[in-house]
Amino acid sequence: MLFPLLLALAVTALDGRQKRDDTSTGSREEAVQFRDIAKAAGVDVRHINGASAEKFLVETMSAGGLFVDYDSDGSIDLVLIDGGSLADPQVDRQARHRLFRNRGDGTFDDVTASSGLRHREYGMGGCVGDYDNDGWIDLYITNLGPNVLYRNNGHGAFTDVTKAAGVGSPLFSASCAFADVDRDGDLDLFVVNYVDATAGHNVFCGGSDPADRTRLYCHPLVYQGQPDVLYRNEGNGRFTDISREAGLGDRRGNGLGVAVGDYDNDGWPDVFVANDAVPDFLYHNEGKGVFTETGLLAGVSVPSDGKARAGMGTDFGDYDGDGLLDLFVTNHELERHTLFRNLGSGLFVDVTSSSGIGAATRPFVGFGTSFLDYDNDADLDLAVVNGHVLTNAAKYDRGSRYAQRNLLFRNDGGGTLTEVGRLAGPGFALEKVSRALAIGDVDNDGDLDLLVTNNGQSVDLLRNDGGNRQNAVLIRLVGTTSNRDGIGARLLVRVGRTTQIREVKSGSSYLAQHDLRVHAGIGRATTIDQIDIRWPSGRTEVLGDVPANHILTIVEGKGVTDRVPFRKSQTP
Repeated sequence: MLFPLLLALAVTALDGRQKRDDTSTGSREEAVQFRDIAKAAGVDVRHINGASAEKFLVETMSAGGLFVDYDSDGSIDLVLIDGGSLADPQVDRQARHRLFRNRGDGTFDDVTASSGLRHREYGMGGCVGDYDNDGWIDLYITNLGPNVLYRNNGHGAFTDVTKAAGVGSPLFSASCAFADVDRDGDLDLFVVNYVDATAGHNVFCGGSDPADRTRLYCHPLVYQGQPDVLYRNEGNGRFTDISREAGLGDRRGNGLGVAVGDYDNDGWPDVFVANDAVPDFLYHNEGKGVFTETGLLAGVSVPSDGKARAGMGTDFGDYDGDGLLDLFVTNHELERHTLFRNLGSGLFVDVTSSSGIGAATRPFVGFGTSFLDYDNDADLDLAVVNGHVLTNAAKYDRGSRYAQRNLLFRNDGGGTLTEVGRLAGPGFALEKVSRALAIGDVDNDGDLDLLVTNNGQSVDLLRNDGGNRQNAVLIRLVGTTSNRDGIGARLLVRVGRTTQIREVKSGSSYLAQHDLRVHAGIGRATTIDQIDIRWPSGRTEVLGDVPANHILTIVEGKGVTDRVPFRKSQTP
């Protein structure tokens, strides 16, 4: 059982303590610049966290952000999950979730009033998926219990079907993901739960000085961890809690982030859960939705030093292009965020130091994260959003900052990731208390934009300017035998001697939902030689000579049914 840990220690070296701030390497300006267009685009919203003297833990954890094409018009819309207040009913009444419809011209309409979305509990995050296969994307919102499932009625509004569906988990939930874990053609639901820090159980935590009675947000280990929940879709509008029979049992973790991906290439979706201050979970799907927790055996339950981290955000992605999904986890300051390289045969190795991730992330408290090809050069880069959990962090640690800048790592193609955030435009110069990160092409111009939510602060919508100087393709999958959204499908995008892996995934990051369309940059190539698709149903398809710089719709069993060229970049 210790083999992965010993192997990791043999091939990686631990960084020494670094300075409490960093300087990005590189002397040239990035070709890609990110600019915050939220206010200009009409997305001028401030998250309500209800921060109070009582220091309820949920106050510092919230702010979900989701990309979702709720009206199926080909442009991704925005859902922002608001917090609320446990201390002040008047403040709580001001909180509301928001739905912004993408006009398709770089601006958005606030259509919340007619959407059917209602704020009832202290909100955390959410995920999306067409659970009833009717062609319309549905929405699940996580809360400090109970959670809410909204069915998309296809007429621009949602209906709360939580009670009828049986998915109203009453726990302190964080991230979630839809996935067809048993590959029966409909989407099941995995919900990550945190700790028992409810309104009625708010422990007093203070500093180390007994004379200082200043209340602080508690460390999560003060509270009891909660079990995650897996709901099986029965295909009739109802779900059944199968956590115990599926192998989750009542295993308790301090769950915050979730990522779903087929890390061992066996055709079944596996689930990774990032736990705060306790070992992480890796649930290997044995088939038909039965799981075995293999985190320790696989070498990802803790980093190479054997110490559990404050796991928050997470993502799967093949950053080194070897055909295997690697794993990234964000952590607390001084801990370093962690990059695990997939070695195959169910084993991972901690490459945090050798990849360049370690020193660059050490000063930051990381939350949302995602692998992405922001410059369309055909390899996966990495974005991380940061923000401390203590409003008065500097009082107890002079080098700490509550508001922090976010990080962008450029992949050099040789196994090294270089932090270039300071060179990547004014969007990455912002210092806020960031939480969720969602990735998607909001203007359909062929490069990836970023939605960043901030706790108690305004939202940021970072437009990518320059990523489409190189070529790409954006692919929407429509399942027939498989679930309607093709969630869990794997695509191999082949150009010359390069093969990229992409999977359609719900949830991931932290409290976030990415665009369900698959993006693949292909550099200077103008044609994709071949796209191999493995649908969740097991069906495989091969498409050849696919032109770049288009949005493709591929229907299971029918191939490409629609092809729309990318738009020219617009400035709102």
